[in-house]
Amino acid sequence: MPIFDFFLNVIGRDMGIDLGTATTLIYVKGKGIVLEEPSIVAIDKETNKVLAVGREAKEMVGRTPKNIVAVRPLKDGVIADFEITEKMLRYFIQRVHKNVAFARPRIVICVPSGITPVEKKAVVETTEQAGARAAYIIEEPLAAAIGTNLPIEKPSGSMIIDIGGGTSEVAVISLGAIIVSQSLRIGGDEMDEAIIYYLKKENNLFLGERTAEKVKMEIGSAFPLEDEKKMEINGRDLVTGLPKTIIVTSQQMRKALEKELNDIVNAIVEVLDVTPPELASDILKRGIVLAGGGALLKGIAERIARETHCDVRLAADPIAAVAMGAGKCIEDFNAYKKYLKYSK
Repeated sequence: MPIFDFFLNVIGRDMGIDLGTATTLIYVKGKGIVLEEPSIVAIDKETNKVLAVGREAKEMVGRTPKNIVAVRPLKDGVIADFEITEKMLRYFIQRVHKNVAFARPRIVICVPSGITPVEKKAVVETTEQAGARAAYIIEEPLAAAIGTNLPIEKPSGSMIIDIGGGTSEVAVISLGAIIVSQSLRIGGDEMDEAIIYYLKKENNLFLGERTAEKVKMEIGSAFPLEDEKKMEINGRDLVTGLPKTIIVTSQQMRKALEKELNDIVNAIVEVLDVTPPELASDILKRGIVLAGGGALLKGIAERIARETHCDVRLAADPIAAVAMGAGKCIEDFNAYKKYLKYSK
């Protein structure tokens, strides 16, 4: 076995991690994205033991006995529970490096641009405690821009919008730096909550998180559709307490999501409003790129295009864009090191 391969088998290959509120993606050097799992951990409250992580834990949401709780350890793009986040990260790292004797990889981890220095430090420390020999952080808009092949190093404006599970990032990038940005603690999770609230208020129906997410994905929209959709959903009647089935439409879901969508669009308009004129001109010519799971909401590109008068296009793989950016930093570490912040 060559010395380099032996070395990798001892310490593990370098990794890029998109530690998202809803989903965690891991990119391994030389292999690409090898893991995409929900950021959920099932814990036995009596023993504090981890029972399941990722998809298996998500299956338990809303279906557990009192002693078991399915926890999302990240909230609005930042760590809400350090201990559980560390356990989740350690599990994912060990799962990726299952054949490695002593996995201590170098890790590039993505963070929202709007988090505080204290929150950044918490991410770094948690990553190191989970098994990284060195942790570097990169802001999510920059990672998404790298992952979608935007010409970030050129002296011209590129605009990226990353709508994740807990945050929405809007940024204008030029010469490898974020010139103007806004980070909103609004994303897919808040959209799910908006659907739950709307149906509770309008139909006296209490909906579970997983059902709300399914409704959003199947018939949710940000812009009128050519073929408006309907869907049958099941929940609990708040008056009788009994199971109840109703039909909901894509028009209703647009109404339910209106506030969250308005907030995102307003942030985009505000960023454009303070973007230097030369860079704004570049964006008008080049258009805006949408990334993140929230970019898959039907009609969102059309809604943003109408409000901004710019062309808006979806990234080739919106969900993987941030992780791909972190992966490129790992693959050509010396070239991208200038965009990373080191833990020490």
